[in-house]
Amino acid sequence: MDNREEQELQPGEQAAGGAFLGEEGRKYFYESAITDEIFQRIWKKSFKEDCTVPRESLRYLRLLHWGPKGTTVGELICDKSVSQALLEVFWELYQEKYPIEKVLLIDEYGGDDEASMAANNSSCFNFRKVPGKEKLSLHSLGVAVDINPLYNPYVRTDAQGKLCCSPEGSGVYSDRTKEFPYKIQAGDACVRIFEKYGFLWGGDWTTCKDYQHFSTTGG
Repeated sequence: MDNREEQELQPGEQAAGGAFLGEEGRKYFYESAITDEIFQRIWKKSFKEDCTVPRESLRYLRLLHWGPKGTTVGELICDKSVSQALLEVFWELYQEKYPIEKVLLIDEYGGDDEASMAANNSSCFNFRKVPGKEKLSLHSLGVAVDINPLYNPYVRTDAQGKLCCSPEGSGVYSDRTKEFPYKIQAGDACVRIFEKYGFLWGGDWTTCKDYQHFSTTGG
């Protein structure tokens, strides 16, 4: 697969030729500004009409990841302050063949966080508030990433003592003593590599757990 072929493939498609491990594979990991074409894809979806984040501060990333059928083309939008770090993170995850099912823009799900998580899609930028609160999510700033979210839910206990998990249907994966595909756990390649590049893991939180979540501030 040459760079031209990679650009012609649609995100989510499997790349021919197997794995591109070693330094020759780095050319498939790159960033660009948000072009007019990309902006049309995200307008009124992840980049909502009331978005206060300047388009110029965002970056589009193209990358490879190890999907269910091997080498797969992925894409991500993030803040420019973390773009190079995220390229390194995904490069190292790919080198280790760390399984990530999907890496598509959340706009493929209409900018709907729940729909994207339920599809086990890994994503970053989405201008939105924290559910149930008025403050903006770190995803709004493009500095937080969710990895394999269906299998690594956000877990909290409500005021009545009920266990609440997000996305819907992820409760079966809240028991971290069980083994299942795409599980993120302390010390694994995903946590280790994200932490290497300055991201903190939501699985280390104390009052609740967000096993899918990595951010530069820990929030």
